Amino acid sequence: MSKPDDYDTENFVGALKNFGITPYENQIRMFIRYYEMLTEWNRSVNLTAITDFDGVMIKHFADSASFAVLNLPTDQKQLIDIGTGAGFPGIPLKILFPELQVTLMDSLNKRIAFLNAVIGELGLTGIQAIHMRAEDAGRNNLYREQFDYCVSRAVANLATLSEYCIPLIKTDGIFVSYKSADTEKELEDTGDALLKLNAKIEKKEDLAIDCRGEKLKRRLVVIRKTGPTPEKYPRKAGIPSKRPLK
Repeated sequence: MSKPDDYDTENFVGALKNFGITPYENQIRMFIRYYEMLTEWNRSVNLTAITDFDGVMIKHFADSASFAVLNLPTDQKQLIDIGTGAGFPGIPLKILFPELQVTLMDSLNKRIAFLNAVIGELGLTGIQAIHMRAEDAGRNNLYREQFDYCVSRAVANLATLSEYCIPLIKTDGIFVSYKSADTEKELEDTGDALLKLNAKIEKKEDLAIDCRGEKLKRRLVVIRKTGPTPEKYPRKAGIPSKRPLK
């Protein structure tokens, strides 16, 4: 595994410290190897448009770690990452909070192969990668209402994401949606959908992550589940994205 001295990780470590995280050297090594595997696999599997070291370390890894500012308990908590793609934010969170039990879910099998390769290479335990659509998982008793937390950096309407994610968390569980800073209209339009799903927006956390002078503006939308998900949700695969709840 590569050494931290082989790369300039100062900016990355500084970003983590701003979230209250001081990474161990072995964790930094894991992130570096993760970066190397990401760029290696990206030549044949479309995983990310960002491939430079600082870009990946800040815009993917540090951004994923911003979950830490919410100060949620992690010991033995079950977390699912929906539409995880190349493993963001699930794998960075597992590296930084090894006590988390993490499930990565994606609908593309090539990405699942990459995720399993990373999990094996980094020697991570208490983490699994599942090839499944979120709508199907939400109607499967193995996953429905089984998780303390759901996270997603997927680019989708919040009402659609909520229908994917909220059925998977327990009552009083938390769904954290990673969004860009300018989302007020989207949040307003999601209110009725959340009522139907028995959930509510608890808070919004606005962040600015520095990447060599460029400010990455991020908003974490924290949604709490207030009661069991009605049986009719999620709707069949494809419907939540075509006809978001209103």
